[in-house]
Amino acid sequence: MTDPAERDAAEEASAFSHPAVAPDATAAYGDHPDQVIDFYAPRDARTGAPLVVLLHGGAWRAPYDRAHVTPLADFLARRGFAVANVEYRRGPLLPQQGGDGPVAGRWPDTFDDVAAALDALPLLVRDAVPGADPRRTVLAGHSAGGHLALWGAARHVLPLGSPWRTPAPAALRGVVALAPIADFATATELDVCSGAFTQLLGGGAELAQRIPHADPAALLPTGIATTVVQGREDIVVPRAVAEAYVDAAAKAGEMVGLTLLDDVGHFPLIDPAADACAVVAEEIAQLAY
Repeated sequence: MTDPAERDAAEEASAFSHPAVAPDATAAYGDHPDQVIDFYAPRDARTGAPLVVLLHGGAWRAPYDRAHVTPLADFLARRGFAVANVEYRRGPLLPQQGGDGPVAGRWPDTFDDVAAALDALPLLVRDAVPGADPRRTVLAGHSAGGHLALWGAARHVLPLGSPWRTPAPAALRGVVALAPIADFATATELDVCSGAFTQLLGGGAELAQRIPHADPAALLPTGIATTVVQGREDIVVPRAVAEAYVDAAAKAGEMVGLTLLDDVGHFPLIDPAADACAVVAEEIAQLAY
């Protein structure tokens, strides 16, 4: 049997081996350089194409930007989707004091950006991809981006007084979360991404106050169709995290789909060369059409 670490390294190398694909259009949703959205038109030039809003992963850390999921965006565009690839502010490049790598995320900037991007999308997509149908929007994200996708679809159930709370559910056909960091308690137990979510929320005394505003497992039920796609062999965000989220949804009276892929780790879900990527496209299509 392949060593799990060797498998993961090989899968990561494959996913990151594809050259970045330039977008058809880019629009800003704010003044910061990271507050931009890249748009990909459906390659068959169809009108009324479903819109996939894509949120990239990378543990909310600065070295990982939207470029690494542009091959996935192109993959989806070749299958008839319009794609909005969202960038957002992540952690600073400087390591946390006493740490050995970049800090994960910025509070509240990361959440400010995702909320602002989603709010701006209806107008931006109208000009950037006229052939897209915003009424058939699916929110998708991988890893930390999967967390943000689940969070973005749950803003209407955020605690009262939250600056990101919306008065009504987002106009979404659904959410497809790919190996998401979806349950913070389980992520803590497993030390997912070296404690990235604790860094995202700032840690310290404020952590407990912020979790209800950020943990998807605490923001249920949403009333929005949701599917989680997860590799059984994932050692980056283990399947237990996804399963904990699905269980939390069930306890809240909501059914969340869970698609477990055999012999698949963390990165094939965003790798156009992997069979898992075709499964992702199919899961999106089932919600969009």
